[in-house]
Amino acid sequence: MSKEIIVNDNALLSKVLDVRGQKIMIDRDLAELYGVPTKRLNEQVKRNIKRFPVDFMFQLTLEEKEKVVAKCDHLKALKYSSGSPYAFTEHGAVMLASVLNSERAIEVNVRIVKLFIAMREVLRANQDMLLRLEKIDKYLHEQGHTLKQHNKEIGVLFELIDQLRKENKYAVPRNSIGFKPQ
Repeated sequence: MSKEIIVNDNALLSKVLDVRGQKIMIDRDLAELYGVPTKRLNEQVKRNIKRFPVDFMFQLTLEEKEKVVAKCDHLKALKYSSGSPYAFTEHGAVMLASVLNSERAIEVNVRIVKLFIAMREVLRANQDMLLRLEKIDKYLHEQGHTLKQHNKEIGVLFELIDQLRKENKYAVPRNSIGFKPQ
């Protein structure tokens, strides 16, 4: 019977780092999530090294280690370790679950995979938005306008609307909504 995993998505997300242009997780964080000592996790990886090609796992350089330690408070202890930690990509984290082969590893791994999928969706959605804005900007530029010009014009419109609201003598007064402190 597996123990309930007490890891919320924000805590999980905080352990995902950007190194070498890839989203990765450090061996120490994965070991903590999977409920095993880091030493044991790395032993299993070394025993099954063929399952972890370079695009699944790599060791951080000293420079990368220093940046990660400076960026992440929860990794401050790595500052004093002699070796550099291993970094696992999404595929490496999936492979770890199969190597560790415990109920907890499987449950945590499912959450990690879902997190990586959600991150890709957010990235894709933002890329779509940026592409649309780029098309609009290109069209406006062809017409001799820019988005900045339109932003100023929209800002002026909102200011005028606010003025009209303030000046409107016939407006029905509205009750404020929300908590009213005494």
